[in-house]
Amino acid sequence: MIRNTVFTIFLALGCGLAAPALAHKVLASAYPSGTVIEGQIGFSNGDMAKDAKVEVQGPDGAPLGETVTDEQGSFTFTPSQPVAHVFKADLGAGHLAQFTLPAEDVAQVLALQGDPGAKPSAPPPGGVALTGGAMPSETPGPASGAMTLSRADELAIAKLVRDEIRPLTREIAAYKEHNGLQTILGGIGYIVGLFGIGFYVAARRRMGG
Repeated sequence: MIRNTVFTIFLALGCGLAAPALAHKVLASAYPSGTVIEGQIGFSNGDMAKDAKVEVQGPDGAPLGETVTDEQGSFTFTPSQPVAHVFKADLGAGHLAQFTLPAEDVAQVLALQGDPGAKPSAPPPGGVALTGGAMPSETPGPASGAMTLSRADELAIAKLVRDEIRPLTREIAAYKEHNGLQTILGGIGYIVGLFGIGFYVAARRRMGG
């Protein structure tokens, strides 16, 4: 009876351990990047979704196009309509990525493409309105005297920041996944230890009886 109980407990622990080890959350995002939409798809363990087909739809489900992720799980898409873009990717094994870029962000991309139907972003206080046309030069603002970056400089800086943040984001996600698994393993070890003590005490009582 005791042996059967031990086997049942270890089987249950093994099944409970397999679930968090195999099931990973899907991490995905999209954002404006100059004249295109850029995005990235991966898993919480740090693995990236390579060569994944990404379908793009409008808010009404109408197809807008498709793209494919690269070796880093990144993709780009050139929008043509000022509507919210819904990105979907079937990663297999029951993993489905679905995320949306709001219409306001898509409008920013179209404005840089020179689309007259898209509204450019509002100018900063004391700054200059930015459009898809000529870029303003780096001149001090008339009110504060601070340096005003051109749109090209802003896009270049934003791209550098995104390139630096991508690896860090993957490392943080992988750490959280690993840390969660270590916590589960520690809890299982604690339970097994308590069961071992109880089994030892019961065996000694039987031998004493």
